[in-house]
Amino acid sequence: MSIIQDDINMKRLRELLQASPEEIEAKINKSRDFMNAIKGLIEVCGDDPEREGLQETPFRVLKAFLEYTEGYQENPKTYLEKQFDVDHDDLIIVKDIDFNSTCEHHFASIFGKAHVGYIPNGKITGLSKIARMVDGYAKRFQVQERLTNQIAGAMEEVLKPEGVMVVIEATHMCMCGRGVKKKDSLTVTTSSRGIFSKDFNRRKEFMSLLD
Repeated sequence: MSIIQDDINMKRLRELLQASPEEIEAKINKSRDFMNAIKGLIEVCGDDPEREGLQETPFRVLKAFLEYTEGYQENPKTYLEKQFDVDHDDLIIVKDIDFNSTCEHHFASIFGKAHVGYIPNGKITGLSKIARMVDGYAKRFQVQERLTNQIAGAMEEVLKPEGVMVVIEATHMCMCGRGVKKKDSLTVTTSSRGIFSKDFNRRKEFMSLLD
């Protein structure tokens, strides 16, 4: 990579990194270490990091991971703070919320759908706010079980509803694209709070509405 291109990439990196002036130089240095490590990985895998198609790959990988993990730069719970007084005391579900996450064990992709339901206790939140909250937790290094519980916990803590239930269905490339290579496998996790954790019929109603 040319010195000019490296300078351009560093300027773009400074714009991408969300850090205080005191932290930015430390992050720049760590970013350089990371990109050098990616060059080493390319060599370990048997290719030449200096060939044309790979020269900018370390920077592209760094930039991609900063995008994959944007959720660390926000508190997803705050999306739920926008609330409305509405006289509705029955089930509300936002289903088929697409998400993309990153497996913390292999840094492989996790993608799928989240279904979030709750029974209000005098307050509701905007439907899009639930989707944004899901993305905020998904865009981190994750395991699906934690992601499911974080979503349910945020709903419970901020909205204080009568009950919350979350179901996530996801494909894990660490299982489908490597290792056992079960390409059609789907992982399903659930988390229930409040009335959903006590009332089987409420859980049954929620699950029936996902079909």
